[in-house]
Order: sequence, then structure tokens, then C-alpha cells
Amino acid sequence: VQLQASGGGLVQAGDSLRLACVAAKRGYNPNAMAYFRRAPGREREFVGAIAWSGGKTFYADSVVGRFTVSRDNLKNTVYLQMDNLKPEDTAIYYCAAVWGRVITTFSDPGQYNDWGQGTQVTVSS
Repeated sequence: VQLQASGGGLVQAGDSLRLACVAAKRGYNPNAMAYFRRAPGREREFVGAIAWSGGKTFYADSVVGRFTVSRDNLKNTVYLQMDNLKPEDTAIYYCAAVWGRVITTFSDPGQYNDWGQGTQVTVSS
């Protein structure tokens, strides 16, 4: 595992949280990093991603306008800023990275070859 995730916790609806995911230095940056989540009884779903070169971001429709993915090149870290959280955002959040290969579909978990440990986000109503 080359990714170390942090953040998460228990908040109320409308609150904000920030998740962070540090990619271990390999001498080169990942091509992309992303967050996925898995809610109880549901399949893993894409949340947001960022292309390391250029910083273009991609989001699931359910989080557009509320979540923001960003990166810090010097720290090799990606952040997921989550604002206006809703109870339906409750899930285990996973960060993922693509190393050494071109990614074509940022929302496809199968294209990521490195995963961090999950971090729980719970939003109460």
C-alpha cells in the first residue's frame, strides 16, 4: 500500500469535512488520484478524481457543487473537501491512485492500481 488516508469522522448534515490521502514518493507522481465510497448495502461508487498533470477534476453527479478534489504537488497529497454533507454521503471513503499507466476513464475503479485504507464518514440528520 502506497497511500495513507486520513480525515473522516462523524458530523451533522450541512457540515464540512476534509479527507487527505498521501501518496508515498516514488520519484514520480501518480497519473491520477481519486476517491470512491461504499455505503452500507451498496456497491462502491465513484466520488471524484483529479488528473495529476494539469489538475483537471471529475465528479459524480451526486457531489457536484458540494465536493472538491485538489492536490498538493509538493506533498504528493490529494484532498477531498466535502461541504454541505448529507446523510446519504455516509460511507467508507477510499482513495486510489494510478501509477505508471495512462488512465482513460477516471470513474472506473478497475483502472486504479493502488488503494488506501478506507476512512469512515458518517453524516447524521
